[in-house]
Amino acid sequence: MVSVKNNDIVILGLKDGHDGAVALIIGDHLEFSVEAEKDNGLRYSSVTPDAMLKIFHMVNKPVDIVAQSGWRRGPSTESDAIGAGYSGLEKIIYQKRSIFGNEVTYFSSSHERSHLLCGYGLSPFPQGQPCYALLWEGHFGAFYRIDENVNITKLGSALENPGDRFAFLYALADPTFNLGAGKIRLSDAGKLMALAAYGEKGDIDEDARHIIATLLDKSMDFRALHKRQVHNNIYYNIGFDDPRLASLAHHLSNAIFNLFRDFAQQLVFDKAPLLIVGGCGLNCNWNSKWKETQLFSDVFIPPCTNDSGSAIGTAIDALLHTKGVAKITWSPYAGELSQIDINNTGTFISEPYDMQRVAQLLHEGCILGWVQGRYEMGPRALGNRSILAAPWPRENLDRLNKIKKRESFRPIAPICLEECMGEYFYPSNPSPFMLEFRKVISAKIPAVTHVDNSARPQSVNKSQNLRMHQLLTAYRDVSGVGVLCNTSLNFNGRGFINRLSDLHRFASEHDLDGFVIEDTLFINSDRHNENIK
Repeated sequence: MVSVKNNDIVILGLKDGHDGAVALIIGDHLEFSVEAEKDNGLRYSSVTPDAMLKIFHMVNKPVDIVAQSGWRRGPSTESDAIGAGYSGLEKIIYQKRSIFGNEVTYFSSSHERSHLLCGYGLSPFPQGQPCYALLWEGHFGAFYRIDENVNITKLGSALENPGDRFAFLYALADPTFNLGAGKIRLSDAGKLMALAAYGEKGDIDEDARHIIATLLDKSMDFRALHKRQVHNNIYYNIGFDDPRLASLAHHLSNAIFNLFRDFAQQLVFDKAPLLIVGGCGLNCNWNSKWKETQLFSDVFIPPCTNDSGSAIGTAIDALLHTKGVAKITWSPYAGELSQIDINNTGTFISEPYDMQRVAQLLHEGCILGWVQGRYEMGPRALGNRSILAAPWPRENLDRLNKIKKRESFRPIAPICLEECMGEYFYPSNPSPFMLEFRKVISAKIPAVTHVDNSARPQSVNKSQNLRMHQLLTAYRDVSGVGVLCNTSLNFNGRGFINRLSDLHRFASEHDLDGFVIEDTLFINSDRHNENIK
């Protein structure tokens, strides 16, 4: 094994398949997590040669361990296993290999373990604190116990494929969806979550009850389910404007959660905290409901709860296997630094960044791109790769959804000064990763208030994100409100924008009033000329 200064072990984690990522841990600190879809890559991309070239440039120490999250090439057979495979808690591969003529240790554990170790390693609970864990995503839907020695025991599977079953309803209603049996689009679950907020809480019809019963049937092999099998159901290709679909989405969402809650109640025997990992951890409604159950002493969901955290989780697993350490220090801003890769921005006129000037522009109705520092890990924009706008009037929601080329029923999230959360949201405790729903209690922020009077706020304090905290403070000074609209800065179907050339193209094609990248404000020449008249 190659040693480095201070005997800090260097572990490079790799995640194959969709949401591909590469993470580097040195000692017990996460140095970076680079995701293949970021820097304007295709959404849900696997790790590409371009991503690996970036990694080679960023790693400046000899790597001791290459840790590969297990995956599979095909449905589920052992012969299709990549590394330690997709599922299982026991299999560990630990062997010597050579990379570029240097001896390294190759480590692999399952994709299942990568999720669990990601949640455990990033959580605020000390090593030795027993935890429950819920892993629910496209495939897994199970509860686990992680004991004081970080041994993992599977307590039971509540329902396999919960995420895919939930997303199936959106595909069922969509006349354009024509994928094969057991196939879903990775973006559909989030869209259905937004649509469910429009649903009525009253009774549903027989066809809706049949769909819910079918999707919650534990004996049904989801991989064999095709929407054509229910073509006689009224929800087949019903479209998204019919209020009956929203009500069905609402009831299906509650039914899935209630099934898992009832299952958990049979397993929980103490007040240990709960870790939530897997793509269903992006469902803010379910996350809030888990906290409301009060079954657990605390609930933690990492910002990279989906597969983008698997490279981190496997690297933590390798650290545990090698050093007995399963906790790391980290920041959610663990991606690449922004890049100033062009000199000419055409009709956008540059000037030095001034937060009072930007706050005033937002107050006057400007919609601005915002790029600062390193991009966020996970799929949520947490104030470093954002599109920002005032939280009123309500029409700003429509403007932002048009810019993002998103469905009109989808909400826009607020970003809020942590010290002001109680003015706008209940409950008011911090929500740094935008992973919970809160009730909106103020009429001052209509553009970020969903149809059911909810929002998924991100709270910001000085230590977490100083520059965003400063901008929000300046905006509050000029507007009286400590909240802004915050949605991710990306082309439709692409990951976060990371370089000036892409930012300029996005602003030009989507009619942004301007954008900020690091210490420079670029303002549309028409807006600039209006200000100097």
